[in-house]
Amino acid sequence: MVATAGRHARPVQNLLEPPSAGGPTVLRILLGAQLRRLREAKRISLEEAGNVIRASHSKISRLETGRVGFKDRDIVDLLTYYGVTDEKEREPLRALASRANAPGWWHDYSDVLPNWFEAYVGLEEAASQIRTYEIQFVPGLLQTEDYARAVTMLAYSNPREINRRVGLRIARQATLTRPDPPSLWVVLDEAVLRRPIGGVNVMRKQLGYLIEMSQRPNVTIQVIPFNAGGNAAVGAFSVLRFADYDLPDVVYIEQLTSAQYLDKRESVEIYLAAMERLCNEAATPASSVKTMRAMLRGS
Repeated sequence: MVATAGRHARPVQNLLEPPSAGGPTVLRILLGAQLRRLREAKRISLEEAGNVIRASHSKISRLETGRVGFKDRDIVDLLTYYGVTDEKEREPLRALASRANAPGWWHDYSDVLPNWFEAYVGLEEAASQIRTYEIQFVPGLLQTEDYARAVTMLAYSNPREINRRVGLRIARQATLTRPDPPSLWVVLDEAVLRRPIGGVNVMRKQLGYLIEMSQRPNVTIQVIPFNAGGNAAVGAFSVLRFADYDLPDVVYIEQLTSAQYLDKRESVEIYLAAMERLCNEAATPASSVKTMRAMLRGS
């Protein structure tokens, strides 16, 4: 991720309140944001902070953006260097670091969960709003098990690994049906629905599931028809928003063997503007459901 100051500033004590969801990923980001503010308040560079904990400036950057766990010794050394010497201020931050190092539920899938995607799973769990544009596949949160298996089999052949990866994808979907689910707003290129992943029967079930999920109050699906022509987006991306003030919006762009996480305000605003254009170019949610029903009848 790219470091940013966040949407609003909050005093230290409010940062220590546990977030509603997201587990250790959110805790790491909240603690990292506080460490960044303490460093910047003292006008200390990333390089100088890195020297304090015997690490590089990139390690400090990863700490401040919540991409890695925290060692208690590093927290102690950094707080001392930043002038935080009162134990009443230090102990809550150290306790928060300890909680942030606890594994999330997705740790059970660590054998098939690459480091670059692990951060996204935690952010997805913590988000209050997820907006996604897809041009090739149905988003993972809306895939049926058969469709997820067909997609996974395009890249993997080991039966156990396929089962594990499909299991992880299905487990992620529980976030949409929890008591306080995020708002999921999906824009699909029509090609996603026309591409016969897994065959006719798999696609029929997938279309039916999309129609079913679109009836949920927290799920919105729009389809960009072929006749809409081209659009400004060059590829699939997601924008995640969080209820906690100190968590900036994050743009997620997945690549073949890695991913980009962007949270600089100027970068996020470009993608948000692109998402708004895509939503305007797409059919309305009601018309999109009619399109999917027509596809289902014709398949």
